[in-house]
Amino acid sequence: MKKAAVLLLFILVLGGLGLNVNAASSADRATWLWNPWMIVNDEEGTLAFLESKQVNKVYVQIDREIPMKIYQSFITLASAKGIEIYALDGAPDWVAPKGTTNQNKLFNWLKNYQNGSTSEQKFAGIHLDVEPYLYNGWTTNQAATIKSYQALLSKAKTDASGMNLPLEADMPFWFDEIIYRNTYGKGMLAEWVIANTDSVTIMAYRDGASMIMDIVENEINLAGQYGKSLVIGVETGQTDEGEGITFFEEGEAFMNGELKAVSNHYAGSPGFKGIAVHHAGSWMELNP
Repeated sequence: MKKAAVLLLFILVLGGLGLNVNAASSADRATWLWNPWMIVNDEEGTLAFLESKQVNKVYVQIDREIPMKIYQSFITLASAKGIEIYALDGAPDWVAPKGTTNQNKLFNWLKNYQNGSTSEQKFAGIHLDVEPYLYNGWTTNQAATIKSYQALLSKAKTDASGMNLPLEADMPFWFDEIIYRNTYGKGMLAEWVIANTDSVTIMAYRDGASMIMDIVENEINLAGQYGKSLVIGVETGQTDEGEGITFFEEGEAFMNGELKAVSNHYAGSPGFKGIAVHHAGSWMELNP
């Protein structure tokens, strides 16, 4: 009876904090680490920062100039702290006619890395950030560029499955306004990306809970329908893209309050998997 009472008290406390009990242990609190030289120059400090922010997942940029042993050491130490490390790469020109060359370089590197690493040193998954709309073909021939992007993700999914790794992708919130019609069928690009990856991190770069929820609603529902997971990403860096994009001005305390409101709102949604903060470098410099 004592154990049952303690368990009940624990559940009530979590409920009082506005946390979903079932999701509490599985929700992502992620970030992008675009500068992997941070772990070369200050592995201990980088891990300390991530741990202080309760991060449990990091998308780490792959730089083939960095020795594999650096990544192996970082992943081993991070895993011991309960932090999963995903291999991060991608660029707009990956959808160019010869863009598969860069994609193949990543996956060949990953295969060699995984095969030469112990279980404690291996990446937990692959995270792609391609952003095809920044490639000039998006303007000159959007239909062809979309098809190239779909081919890229399809190949990546096959290659990731061959390594027994989940595939994730970054996606802008407005892909639900983009329609495709080609050999992959016809429909909404956001739905296709969600259906053909294991998880999507939606770049919901707004600095208020209500605005964030407005632009991710469709994708949260789609992720739930397909049995996939969706992570909501927010920005902390300084930008000249306009007002309401980043938490740079408001600071971390305000951001945490807004993200808690978003997490509470979607706590019961099967497609919601957590929050990602873009990115580790600017997060470190964010005002309290």
